[in-house]
Amino acid sequence: MDQATATATPAAAAPGGTAEPAERRARSRLTRDLLLLGIVGVLLAAAIWAGFSSLYRLFWGPSAFVERYIGMIADGDAAAALAVPGVALDDTDLEAAGLPITSSDALLRSAALTFELTDVAVTEKPVGDEEIEVTATYAIDGVAGKTTFHVTQVGSDGLTPRWGFATSPLAEIRATVLGSMQFSVNGFEMDKRQVSPDREKADPVAPVSLLVFSPGIYSVEVDTATAETGPVKVLADAALKSVPLEVQAEPTKAFTQVVKEKVSAFLAECSTQQVLQPSGCPFGIQIDDRVFADTIAWSIPSEPNVEIVPDGAYWAISPATGTAHIEADVRSIFNGLIYHYSEDVPFVIDGTVDILSDGTASILVGSPALR
Repeated sequence: MDQATATATPAAAAPGGTAEPAERRARSRLTRDLLLLGIVGVLLAAAIWAGFSSLYRLFWGPSAFVERYIGMIADGDAAAALAVPGVALDDTDLEAAGLPITSSDALLRSAALTFELTDVAVTEKPVGDEEIEVTATYAIDGVAGKTTFHVTQVGSDGLTPRWGFATSPLAEIRATVLGSMQFSVNGFEMDKRQVSPDREKADPVAPVSLLVFSPGIYSVEVDTATAETGPVKVLADAALKSVPLEVQAEPTKAFTQVVKEKVSAFLAECSTQQVLQPSGCPFGIQIDDRVFADTIAWSIPSEPNVEIVPDGAYWAISPATGTAHIEADVRSIFNGLIYHYSEDVPFVIDGTVDILSDGTASILVGSPALR
């Protein structure tokens, strides 16, 4: 028994046994498995981060916020765009931006968003601890444009941030429309008396301040019974920027014809007066001999070429030359003989053309000599 035991004990602990190598192999496999798990974990974390970053750029980041705002404008959804945090302005904001607190919001509506806004691309960079600058490039009605927005975080929904504009992207068109109280912007009809703070007492030559979305392109046009213009376009592409616009309307052909007829009627009325100096008329003559009043006859063989030109809020009749003709029987004060008098009398005529508050025209015809 003792000999057997002595013989068995050295055999179990002999250096050439298998227990120790098996343990090393187990430790090696564990190390390899842990390393693989670590690599898988790192790859998984990287994939999660890449996915989060992609979702952040697409849906949750400041660039995505700006893209959504521009998309609302492109879709003509003015109500949604105006509801975006930081877009709407109050009197304090307008005053701080140097814009009139009486600026009209009449164009902050879908009816004015008729332009085509495509090919939008955005880039961003931080400009401070709380602001991010997002620059958007785009094509607007086929014209390349670029607008820079300032965005800030205004809260969060769990892990996702909520953004707002640190500076409102609205802009102002300061429109001076001469020749008409009525005009349209991108087809939306307007009247100065509706958007002016003075309402019915609005000065026809004073500019009106109109808030608009940017980016946007706005076409101003006059098309009324009395006045017309071709479209005049302006681009609003900067936050809180005032864009000046001046439009000079011209009288329509139909209205010019009305004025000409008014002038003809005025001269015809003057020619009915059997006096040498028709009252309130641009022509007359002085004859030293005694004239038989009942023989006086005026006519207008050559009417002036009436031209309407811009003049302040509306128009004036440009000074034009015409010819009146007088026929009369006259008795000489020297010898008492009666003779017939016939002479052409040149004259100059001008006038003013105003549009009254009820839309009717006030046409005043006269002569510079009578003023």
